[in-house]
Amino acid sequence: MKTIADLPEFDNHELISFISDKKTALRGFIVIHNTNLGPATGGTRYWPYSSEETALKDGLRLARAMTYKCALAGVPYGGGKAVLMADKHYPKTEKFLAAYAKRINLLNGQYYTGEDVGINQKDVDVLTKYSKFIVGRKNLAGELGPWAALGVFFSIKAALYEIFGSEKISGKTIAIKGLGKVGLELAFLIIKEGGKVIGADINSNAIKSAKKRFPNMKIVSPKEIHKQKVDVCAPCAMGGEFNRRTVKELRSAIICGGANNQLASDDIGEIIHQRGILYIPDYLANAGGLINVVGEIRKEGYSKKWVEQKVKAIKRTAKQVIGLSKKYNKPTNAMANQLAESIFKRRN
Repeated sequence: MKTIADLPEFDNHELISFISDKKTALRGFIVIHNTNLGPATGGTRYWPYSSEETALKDGLRLARAMTYKCALAGVPYGGGKAVLMADKHYPKTEKFLAAYAKRINLLNGQYYTGEDVGINQKDVDVLTKYSKFIVGRKNLAGELGPWAALGVFFSIKAALYEIFGSEKISGKTIAIKGLGKVGLELAFLIIKEGGKVIGADINSNAIKSAKKRFPNMKIVSPKEIHKQKVDVCAPCAMGGEFNRRTVKELRSAIICGGANNQLASDDIGEIIHQRGILYIPDYLANAGGLINVVGEIRKEGYSKKWVEQKVKAIKRTAKQVIGLSKKYNKPTNAMANQLAESIFKRRN
């Protein structure tokens, strides 16, 4: 890497801050992509990255996606993300989180953050003690999973209507990769309406929890889940799920899930489009969690009714993107990008 600007993930990000604390082994990046619509928001990811460059690349991708997510969700915020490098020799203690909160405070409200992979509700509770720029607090928005799952659920209905002429979940089969907070909640919503779920997860405990809650759920290997002949493939684990190899192995009519950055690169969207598979872009479908947490920092205060209305509107936006894709015969991810850019770039 010569400079950060040389990285393909760099997209004129407004701020890239390396953060560290020797005492607690805190090390990572806070990345802000765009604040045309308002202060940046995006969760904090705590992960055992192999290098600082790998962490930075992830942060750049995720922050950019948050800008687009905020624009399509219709909330007055920009995109940001924090990526912290987990170290097995140094546990994630309160002192570690306090040191991180201090770095958040240095941005003085230009970045609001909360849960993501590796950061749970208990961590959010600790961060809240040391910073006022934390969202997803227990007594307000709380868990993101149910709301993120609900947005995906509404998006699936929009896609089903386009492909089958009906939003009915009953009789449809959905393959869910990742049975964590979002995936398990999505399974609940689907099964509740008479749909069938095939699940997969790398975590044996997650599989046990899923089987205990849904005894009839079929479980397959994470390496095989995308190959299942189903109506909907719903990735709800980590990103980079679809590349040139895995896209060729898909046997679903629809892709719609809660994972971030599902496409290994934007051009994969064209391959999916050419195959006749309807893809609902991840940052459109999974915006429910974002909507819920930014509800905490509204001037009017948190309102569950406001959150519900915004999350329900995801289905309308999904239908809009599907319509644009049909009209111009272009991939849905390209149309979603254009729609988002028309919103946040006009605020320059």
